[in-house]
Amino acid sequence: MNAPNKSGWKPSAPLAGDTESATFTGNRALMLEEPLIFEIGHIETTGVDLPEPQADAPSRLGGLERTDTIGLPGLSEPECVRHYTRLSRQNYAIDLGLFPLGSCTMKHNPRLNEKVARMPGFADVHPLQPVDTVRGALEVVSELANWLITLTGMHSVAMSPKAGAHGELCGILCIRAALEARGDARKVVLVPESAHGTNPATAAFAGYEVEDIPATAEGRVDLEKLKARLGPDVAAVMITNPNTCGLFERDMKEISDAVHAAGGFVYCDGANFNAIVGKVRPGDLGVDAMHINLHKTFSTPHGGGGPGSGPVVLSEALSPYAPLPFTARGEDGTVHLVEEENAHEFGHSDAFGRMTAFHGQMGMFTRALAYILSHGADGLAQVAEDAVLNANYILRSLEDLLHAPFGESGPCMHEALFGDQGFAEGLSTLDLAKALIDEGYHPMTMYFPLVVHGAMLIEPTETESKAGLDQFIGALRSVAERAKAGDEGLKAAPYFAPRRRLDETQAARKPILAWEGELAPGGAAARSEVGGQ
Repeated sequence: MNAPNKSGWKPSAPLAGDTESATFTGNRALMLEEPLIFEIGHIETTGVDLPEPQADAPSRLGGLERTDTIGLPGLSEPECVRHYTRLSRQNYAIDLGLFPLGSCTMKHNPRLNEKVARMPGFADVHPLQPVDTVRGALEVVSELANWLITLTGMHSVAMSPKAGAHGELCGILCIRAALEARGDARKVVLVPESAHGTNPATAAFAGYEVEDIPATAEGRVDLEKLKARLGPDVAAVMITNPNTCGLFERDMKEISDAVHAAGGFVYCDGANFNAIVGKVRPGDLGVDAMHINLHKTFSTPHGGGGPGSGPVVLSEALSPYAPLPFTARGEDGTVHLVEEENAHEFGHSDAFGRMTAFHGQMGMFTRALAYILSHGADGLAQVAEDAVLNANYILRSLEDLLHAPFGESGPCMHEALFGDQGFAEGLSTLDLAKALIDEGYHPMTMYFPLVVHGAMLIEPTETESKAGLDQFIGALRSVAERAKAGDEGLKAAPYFAPRRRLDETQAARKPILAWEGELAPGGAAARSEVGGQ
């Protein structure tokens, strides 16, 4: 069955216990088998005809001419288009179904926002244009900044940070600048166990020593232990609220008051702002700095290496140290771009420096403002309400089957957290997640947060319907029941993905990152079994 035919193509091996799954092509109906690009192209050919260079033509490359072949396969245009289109069909996306990653807010982005971002004057604006030619763009940045300040109850906002972790660094640098301005050499940042993992990394990157603050049995910050650790060496507390256990920190105001009384500052990770937007203003809780992931709360593209955007809202105490540039409205009513040369005119000569070369991500600002204006204040509040409702629906629909460690701590916020307690011996969260792939879903966030064994963190977002949630819940219940019953078949899942389960440890420790030579005997079918099944 698996011998190569005259064309050299070798059919794929059948799935274990499934004699009907093998096909000549390796395809399963519209699930198309796609080899690597090096397997379908040849370096000796090209998809276009180019004239041969004249041997005696003078070179304009200054001695940097290539001496070896480039080593890339040549494909015709339809071959190239088909290759990448087929690969794209193997990618899971929010346009295909519910994306349950916890603490990531993989929400649907309305297409209206994309259309607005592509309008002339926004899509083609350039950071080196004279300011007088981009007045409209500056108005958009200023309008979005005003909304962010209003929604958070803060004093100002730095718009230039490019993403969440970049925004965290911006806030910590503002805190460091404020401490240096008063001659205070504090060196410790406290980070609760329930915070995002980037928080301690950011503090360490900024030169601070990081100390953990434990969580209570109900998954929130241990207030008394936090208070006991505060002292003259503590520069700040970095806290995520709502936290990574999916819970709102009810003692947030008391935490802030205690930190301020000890001379420190409060940084809040705003990645989960989606759960409280329009309902709670962090500024009212004593927060001094908070980044906002526009892709999580205000509908801009998520992931893929960028472009990202992570504006940072600041309290009055930190505003003088905010980075340049930013927008400010002058006495004449015109929005100005405040840079080094005119910072003194706007009373902002204490900026710690710059986070980026230019002003921020115009496309992200435009999308976020379009989202805000289309929702309005009442609509944004409903975003939070629906996100919390959907998460609690998942929590209560699964807590009879899956271990919900904080199910008794009250309603969750934007995400529901489960553990692997009760799984049959030898089966793990990883096995459940792999089986979920066969059900047509991307797995949820696994093994995070670390305070829960075998953690499964699920965030449905506000954009999922009840019917969509019910289907996901049914699929997850089915897989969880198999895990509790000891179904050994889970250990070989997924069965229906383009590739079977890999040896992920081996792949991480000894990755093959470059194409080397010809195919091994057996071709694509043999390659699918390397490191797995």
